[in-house]
Amino acid sequence: MNLTTKPGVFGWQRLLLVVPLVFAWNVFAADEAVAESEDPSDVEAMRTFWDSLNRQKGDVVLSGDLVTLHVPEEYYFLDGSDAERVLVEVWGNPPGQNVLGMLFPEVYTPFDTNSWAVTIEYDDEGHVSDEDATDIDYTDMLETMQQDTLDSNPAREEAGYGQVELLGWAEPPRYDVAAKKLYWAKELRFSGEEETTLNYEIRSLGREGVLSMTFVASSGQLAEINASRETVLAMAEFNPGHTYSDFDPSIDKVAAYGIGALIAGKVAAKAGLFVGLLVLLKKFGIFILLALGAIVGKLRKMMGRGEADQK
Repeated sequence: MNLTTKPGVFGWQRLLLVVPLVFAWNVFAADEAVAESEDPSDVEAMRTFWDSLNRQKGDVVLSGDLVTLHVPEEYYFLDGSDAERVLVEVWGNPPGQNVLGMLFPEVYTPFDTNSWAVTIEYDDEGHVSDEDATDIDYTDMLETMQQDTLDSNPAREEAGYGQVELLGWAEPPRYDVAAKKLYWAKELRFSGEEETTLNYEIRSLGREGVLSMTFVASSGQLAEINASRETVLAMAEFNPGHTYSDFDPSIDKVAAYGIGALIAGKVAAKAGLFVGLLVLLKKFGIFILLALGAIVGKLRKMMGRGEADQK
């Protein structure tokens, strides 16, 4: 479940999600007069949602005592419950994302069209061997992944979501053997979208599992993501006793896959293509607002977050 997308503007077809509306939200008619609307109730609904988020900074312990996240003042962290609300109610994803949380740069709210975020997950299926890291043909792997993505489209459409095409590597995979960290980025195109989507993935290998950090951004934000990558990566560390070097082969579980399967999407083979290749969207799904730009501008003024805050 580690593909993500974020468009710059609303070119995508309206999502018809089978999810109850949590807020009494006005869905605007597609005409020019309504597009210029700044209905106070819409601004207030966004403000209410924003105020309800528990935005955390400092040291945050995840998954028991497994990982500590050091969140600086320039970012804020949303726990799994709040992250689910953003992913489903604001960005239009299916429920049940099961993430540990999300990181946002402090200058962005979830409603900003130019925002980006990092979802955080942990897979506890065992210690991942990195012995195959130098033997992988990433060109062949990409071709297989592209076909798998195409094969997932009928199930996506049946579930009410648009098609997706894996265009290629935005950055080819590379493995830092000393840090036990894996990096790669994919470029995707979603049906109806002019702007392509960036899926920037980072995997940190631990004693008995893998910490996943996935950047939700547009392809045009690759430079911004690269500039922020090391800062974000430095925030998360396995606590003593859970690092890769703490692995004890006599008692610890070993994963049934290696580095290559992490990149290719090992869940696809286990749980079915649609589940394994599920895409996290940033389409403002249930919050379908043709006047979103104007409303967000007003919201930011209410929160004391002016245009100068935005990059």
